[in-house]
Amino acid sequence: MKRALISLSDKSGVVEFAKGLVEHDFEIISTGGTKKMLDEAGIKTIAVEEVTHFPEILDGRVKTLNPYIHGGLLGRRDVKSHVETMEELAIAPIDLVCVNLYPFKETTSDETKDFADAIENIDIGGPSMLRSAAKNFNDVTVVVDKADYATVLAELNEHQTTTLETRKRLAAKAFRYTASYDALIAQYLNHEIELLAPEKLTLTYDLEDTMRYGENSHQPAWFYQDALPKKYAITAAKQLNGKQLSYNNIKDADAALRIAREFEGPAVVALKHMNPCGIGQAETIEAAWDLAHAADPISIFGGIIVLNRTVDQKTAAKMHKLFLEIIIAPDFEPEALEILKQKKNLRLLQLDFSAKDETPGFETVSVMGGLLVQAQDMTLEDPTKWTLVTKTAPTEAQKEALLLALKAVKHTKSNAIVVANTKRTLGIGAGQPNRIDSTKIAIAHAKNDIDDETVLASDAFFPMDDCVEYAAQNGIKAIIQPGGSIRDEDSIKMADRYGIAMLTTGIRHFRH
Repeated sequence: MKRALISLSDKSGVVEFAKGLVEHDFEIISTGGTKKMLDEAGIKTIAVEEVTHFPEILDGRVKTLNPYIHGGLLGRRDVKSHVETMEELAIAPIDLVCVNLYPFKETTSDETKDFADAIENIDIGGPSMLRSAAKNFNDVTVVVDKADYATVLAELNEHQTTTLETRKRLAAKAFRYTASYDALIAQYLNHEIELLAPEKLTLTYDLEDTMRYGENSHQPAWFYQDALPKKYAITAAKQLNGKQLSYNNIKDADAALRIAREFEGPAVVALKHMNPCGIGQAETIEAAWDLAHAADPISIFGGIIVLNRTVDQKTAAKMHKLFLEIIIAPDFEPEALEILKQKKNLRLLQLDFSAKDETPGFETVSVMGGLLVQAQDMTLEDPTKWTLVTKTAPTEAQKEALLLALKAVKHTKSNAIVVANTKRTLGIGAGQPNRIDSTKIAIAHAKNDIDDETVLASDAFFPMDDCVEYAAQNGIKAIIQPGGSIRDEDSIKMADRYGIAMLTTGIRHFRH
């Protein structure tokens, strides 16, 4: 008879699978809870101890690490010496392994579990059996995913065995599975010992979706989710309406969520092509929408909108008048949903904003031949640490406006300049190869709304005094920037010449 070894943490579907194997003359070797379940279902099983001639020891830590198991898995049927050795030592071949591993991921995600629980849920025997079976795919079928049960049984029905092509495919899946499992363990232990830059970077992600295409229609693309998901992330959003998110939608939505994380009071972020085009803050979400829309009513067309409060009927009615790609919010009133769902392609996403301050993962960016990794820019802007470098000090209103402008410029592609007042952004200059052009773009957008509360923020220092002079000549009353240029004094003198305030933060927010 053929032999199958079945040992599972996730036992769903295993009874039907085991019955199918028995119908094809397999005898079943099993362990622990899996054996108990199969026995109760009337499926005759052989205990691992009967195969190994050795009892489970060390609280079950050692039970399958035995030559009678791994010899049965690794022995090549096409190598005479292997066959002779197996016969001499009475090692019976094992033809199929069905194993999934201890729930390490689930354990470490459970706040009621501690470090000791996590360590006990590191599977040793399971990965060893999977790797042995996968290595010997010419002779052994390895199954780690219940989605493959039907395929295996179908091939047994048709061929009395699995095909080599299927065994090879399942072996590759098994190695991906064990590699991902080990990567999670490594990440967890790295975190425990506070290791930031390991000599080997092990990352693992789960396929979330196959994109229709990437940045352009000729580029295939896929969306992967962190194996340890975050709550405040586009991957965690519940889609209530609209067509599938595109590659560019996801990048833009992620960028917009990063900006929205900056605000505690009611706020609306409008984003286009990875840059904010309007940010508004007010006492109500409707008023915040009005301000964000007024910031750039042209660029908001086809934009991504994030609201950090429940969308009410009045706000929904205003947004409904525009073509928008995505609206993200913690919730939607039923009447608001009814209005917004009238546009069948409009993506409506619901997300838990209470988790916005959770510790983020590192950012990764691929380059040819490698990967760049950095911590996210989670710096909290603290006005008490700003340094006044000019003779003129900002008013309280200007300080409030500077804080808003700084939050916005932090998430704008460099060279970045943001002009704002206390309630909204007025103009944004992004992604220009020189800072003066970004300054001119931002001020041109703000031109008709500049008053005594209007301020300007720069993501990096001014290399020369031309931006300060242009801003002052066009009505800007206060400027905030990191400082640090060898020509800082030129910019400070220019600000003093025009009687405007300038503060430095000492923190650059350059976003390439």
